[in-house]
Amino acid sequence: MTKPISKPTQMTETTPYDVAEYLRTPDEMAAYLDAWLEEAPDDSAGIARALGDIARAKGMSQVARDAGLSRESLYRALSTEGNPSFATVLKVMRALGLRFHAQELEGRV
Repeated sequence: MTKPISKPTQMTETTPYDVAEYLRTPDEMAAYLDAWLEEAPDDSAGIARALGDIARAKGMSQVARDAGLSRESLYRALSTEGNPSFATVLKVMRALGLRFHAQELEGRV
């Protein structure tokens, strides 16, 4: 009994997904951050990473200059290991042309 000849499987080439490549307009950037704030309001690392994604979409060097920070410190602050101060978050938000909006939570007084 002979073994059937099998064809070698063809490998599919993939590329890593980078959300920053898809954040093209200020509305898309604001919606992306809003989604993080809505869906994971306690995930400070995720929110900082979302700010980093938006900063990369706009151009990290320009955002760093506009925020008055070095590019390296901005990358570090908005990385998964980063823990940016609230002052840094506010500087980055302003540099990105974004602002926080306070809204009362339903059922809270």
